[in-house]
Amino acid sequence: MSNQEAFSRSRVVVIGGGYAGVMAANRLTKREDIEITLVNPRDRFVERIRLHQLLAGSSDAVVAYADILSPRVRLLVGTVCAVDAGARTVALEDGQEVAYDYLIYAVGSTGDTRVAGAHEHAFGVATFEEATRLRAALDKTPADAPVVVVGGGPTGIEVSSELAEAGRNVALICGDSLGPWLHEKGRADAERDLRRLGVGIIEGARVAEVLAGSVRLDNGRELPSTVTIWTAGFAAPDLARASGLSTDEIGRLITDETLTSVDDDRIIATGDAAAPSGLAYRMSCQAANQLGPLAAETVLARLAGATPEVVSIGFVGQCISIGRGLGMLNFARRDDSAVAARLRGVPAAKVKELVCRSTIWALSMEARRPGSAIGFKDRSRAGRVRTAAVVPPAKEPSL
Repeated sequence: MSNQEAFSRSRVVVIGGGYAGVMAANRLTKREDIEITLVNPRDRFVERIRLHQLLAGSSDAVVAYADILSPRVRLLVGTVCAVDAGARTVALEDGQEVAYDYLIYAVGSTGDTRVAGAHEHAFGVATFEEATRLRAALDKTPADAPVVVVGGGPTGIEVSSELAEAGRNVALICGDSLGPWLHEKGRADAERDLRRLGVGIIEGARVAEVLAGSVRLDNGRELPSTVTIWTAGFAAPDLARASGLSTDEIGRLITDETLTSVDDDRIIATGDAAAPSGLAYRMSCQAANQLGPLAAETVLARLAGATPEVVSIGFVGQCISIGRGLGMLNFARRDDSAVAARLRGVPAAKVKELVCRSTIWALSMEARRPGSAIGFKDRSRAGRVRTAAVVPPAKEPSL
């Protein structure tokens, strides 16, 4: 390659090597004249939808990037600590600085532990490092010791069921209700299966404070807890806000409907870290695998001198494992509103495993054949608004 050819190559930096970031990086390889750098804190891809399995030892929840990332993408292992939109550079904690022509912001989400004592006394499960620390703590804890899981969403259901099936003494604190996204019939099915596994379900109460060795509820009740696991809330990393970019209340980058930052048209957000028009899609790999390629298409359109299309994705439902042998697949309309139709028990568990495997397969396919990943379009903006109004800002590590 001549020096002139090298000079003319557009530089795209993707921050974050999760589902959306990998999809975006792979999709960018549709063009030969792009230099693509993926910056990620780890040298392996984390299967976030399997982190609950890591706790019980049924999965290591990691995949080699060589299996899912195009060889045309440069993987840079490091943590971005600042984005300088004016200079079009990102700074890494180790002192490196990487220049870009376009930046795809795909930093994902983290646990939100703003309740008193949660940060000091509870274990998270939102990241690989948190899940690894939790597993080490559980390994040192007697099987009959009380374990309290806080949060009745998909993460809380999957974590509590996995541990109960392994013989742990588990209580699940659900807030107002178990599985608030689920249809009422799906919620009843999930509750029956959890109770059969021995999970103690506490509804109608929230955690007011996490203490060393116990959890205090807002109704005054105090539960003993040798290990407290926090799954009750998630937020985006503070990188965008700290870099002077506009974010929503939990740190997601505010974009227009093409996923372009409202502050800078060279910055595109995707996955859990994006809030199109301030109304984010539900945090999920189901959304991330669709939004990742669309973020890349916005970049590709701009490089081609075209107007990017408004993004449109759709949902098919929510798939939750309940231990290793059972599951719940609650179907949904494309606007992500749950319907009564559902699959449960052993068949749903098999579907959930198929979903986990097919997600990795989709990433690898996009690496080999950029453009192969497709979404389920939902053109209903009214549906987006309605969903945003009823879905809490929480990560959904299931489908």
